[in-house]
Amino acid sequence: MAKKNNDDDLLIEDELAAAFLNDDEDQTTGATTVVEETWEEADAAVPGQLAVDVYETDSQLVVKARTAGVSKQDLDVSISDGILTISGTLSSGDDSAATQWHIQECYWGEFSRTLALPVAVKEDEVEAVLKDGVLAISFIKVKAEQARKIQIN
Repeated sequence: MAKKNNDDDLLIEDELAAAFLNDDEDQTTGATTVVEETWEEADAAVPGQLAVDVYETDSQLVVKARTAGVSKQDLDVSISDGILTISGTLSSGDDSAATQWHIQECYWGEFSRTLALPVAVKEDEVEAVLKDGVLAISFIKVKAEQARKIQIN
């Protein structure tokens, strides 16, 4: 553990502990109650976040996302004013017969990702392809206007 130099270090350490442990301290007794949240409760509150790769070529901006197991019908891709949103649902199929889970690490359910595109693109000239579990969205970049010299009179 790091050496504590002053009261600010103690405060920061207490805040970090509270953030990670969800500690609720009773102000009258000083006792700490740990609030435990199951993964089902945490999962229900926030949709999964989709990881993306974004890169440029000379003429295009490309966004790729790993969407293995998601059908085209379960994907929604939209763009408005340079903001791209990819959302969908990943279904695990029918596992209602399961009586006891031993390991459940895969994310199933709704996911979403919204990101501001880093360069200007032609929003009406876009191609989205889903192949081998990878969604690739290609935009044509808008060429930036070059500075022009202004004549001073």
